[in-house]
Amino acid sequence: MSKQRAAAWLIGIAAILLSVCVIGGKVGIVFALLLALMLTGIPVSIALGLTVLMFMYLLTHVPVEAVALKLFSGIEKFEIMAIPLFILAGNFLTHGGVAKRMIKFATSLIGHWHGGLALAGIIACAMFALVCGSSVATVVAIGSIILPAMVKQGYPKRFGAGVIITAGSLGILMLPSIPKVIYAISTNTSIGALFLAGLFPGILLTVMLCTTTWVLAKKNGYPRMRKATWGERGKAFKDSVWGLMLVVIIIGGITKGIFTPTEAAAMSAVYSFIISVFVYKDMPLKKTPEVLKKSASLSAMLLYIITNAVLFSFLMAHENIPQAMADWILAKDLGQAGFLFFTNILLLLAGNVMEPSSIILVMAPILHPAAIRLGIDAVHFGIMIDANMEVGLCHPPVGLNLYVASGISKMSISELTVAVMPWLLTMLVFLVIVTYWPGLSLWLPKAMGLM
Repeated sequence: MSKQRAAAWLIGIAAILLSVCVIGGKVGIVFALLLALMLTGIPVSIALGLTVLMFMYLLTHVPVEAVALKLFSGIEKFEIMAIPLFILAGNFLTHGGVAKRMIKFATSLIGHWHGGLALAGIIACAMFALVCGSSVATVVAIGSIILPAMVKQGYPKRFGAGVIITAGSLGILMLPSIPKVIYAISTNTSIGALFLAGLFPGILLTVMLCTTTWVLAKKNGYPRMRKATWGERGKAFKDSVWGLMLVVIIIGGITKGIFTPTEAAAMSAVYSFIISVFVYKDMPLKKTPEVLKKSASLSAMLLYIITNAVLFSFLMAHENIPQAMADWILAKDLGQAGFLFFTNILLLLAGNVMEPSSIILVMAPILHPAAIRLGIDAVHFGIMIDANMEVGLCHPPVGLNLYVASGISKMSISELTVAVMPWLLTMLVFLVIVTYWPGLSLWLPKAMGLM
């Protein structure tokens, strides 16, 4: 058994004991059962569904027919359509040459600094995140181009991998984001407000990651590039402007009330297809079925998780578990600061055994009522959860960014775990800032009239 797997087992067993011994009652039974199923290696989506069926069959009198009906009614929300549409947009952008043009533009701006190519990679990840909404897609699109270029210029491969793994996590924090859509659906929070709320935190994290990279690059004497002329910068901007225009479409459309966030996702997919096939012409039209198939496959996987999570939410609502958990948390008299600290620890631990979508679907409906009763804004709470998910993407045993970067760099997960540490510590500092500075998240959506 690997060290990562052993650590996950220890965390899982500790969580089961906590559920049964500390929380107790039906709440403890539900979570102990869920964790026990996940530790056997059963996918989270199936574990959620089995937990519901076993609990309801053995401990309640709810007819099985009600469960079947909930499977269909739970995913009838219009907002859920945004998920496959943003996935489709991200895949078009990944194959359509948008990433390489953003890298070229970022390099023209900042390539002459210490560690210029690494800094350009972070800036390009931030720009791609503004239009993509997926961390994995950001790592693939930017990392597959920037990492070989960094190695060719003389950067250590582990340095480049550390940069891309953490900068890629910006994909779920900036404007459109699949985890934000899932959180909004789970808690009935405004998707538009959540989209805008992630912009300033995303910019702050970009600056912090760039600072860490610059310090390390200067200390180790990593290469700098020739300073680009203003003419070269203008040409690079002109080449990348079609991709960057998608940011204007999303922000402008939502804030002006032209279309809903779900309609914005549809616009993103159509626009991404047009610029990839007919403007940049990097993606041949005959490749469209392949992109559609890939998008449909990923969408089906996420919707299957959501369907089973809806069942789990139905069980929790039927047993009044969110209210019971809120009462239990409030009885501990933690206050806002203590509750937010407790939530961060819980989410960071969950990141060791579950991927972001599953964590949000399970945890958000439980923690959200307690947060509201403590006076914590739902949008701020959602951005804090997003920041936790970013950290989880960058460490083993289930950090998706690590596995994607491993495929690109041909490095082992253990090597990448060490390589990512300086930036991971930076992200933890960022998490503290986001947690206890709500104005960072809330100012923009309030200024735009979305709150």
